[in-house]
Amino acid sequence: MPPADRAATIARNVRAVRERIAGACDRAGRDPGAVRLVGVSKTFPVTYVQAAVAAGLTDLGENRVQEALAKVAQAADLGPITWHLIGHLQSNKARRAVVAMAWIHAVDSVGLLQRLERTAREEGATAEALVQVDLAGEEAKSGAPVDVVRQVLAAAAACRAVNVRGLMLLPPWSADPERTRPYFRRLRELRDQLADGGVPRQRLAELSMGMSNDFEVAVEEGATIVRVGTAIFGRRAAR
Repeated sequence: MPPADRAATIARNVRAVRERIAGACDRAGRDPGAVRLVGVSKTFPVTYVQAAVAAGLTDLGENRVQEALAKVAQAADLGPITWHLIGHLQSNKARRAVVAMAWIHAVDSVGLLQRLERTAREEGATAEALVQVDLAGEEAKSGAPVDVVRQVLAAAAACRAVNVRGLMLLPPWSADPERTRPYFRRLRELRDQLADGGVPRQRLAELSMGMSNDFEVAVEEGATIVRVGTAIFGRRAAR
């Protein structure tokens, strides 16, 4: 696709996704301004990021630390971008991640949170973090069971450089978004239970859930962050 056509398509897609978010918010009686749209640019070159930023998108997400670091450097002159690491993070990559990324979505253990906090202090960095919750028990996916989620949120009380802001969910994929709705509802209910149990509200302010095929349902169920790739950038080529 020629660059001009690509830019026009991405701009049109960003507008369409925002309109769909607004529609979902209207159905749920929510303010569209309360939902942050993260464009997932993984596997796409920086020219796609440039087009998305030109279309007004300021939050971008990447899955892999190495690709994210390259993209952050390549996009440095595009203006303010808030970068989100949304994929699984290995502890040995925590230092590079916490320096480059503003948000880390997939904290799934006390050990990883403490590693991020320690390295952030050493580097003079700060980061926002979300605790990835496992509600389906899928072996191929990361995420903390509920008892570990409680432990991570408790450990967050000692953190100063890493600010835990809420919960993240990657439910089993389905072509029918209504099949994922119960997982989104359960995450919202878990958030409310944790808050009622004494977890400070500021550690539970965000719910990162919903992707291209189901973000409207996620918004209806309370998502404050949606991670949208295909609906903005198109289908990815196989690696």
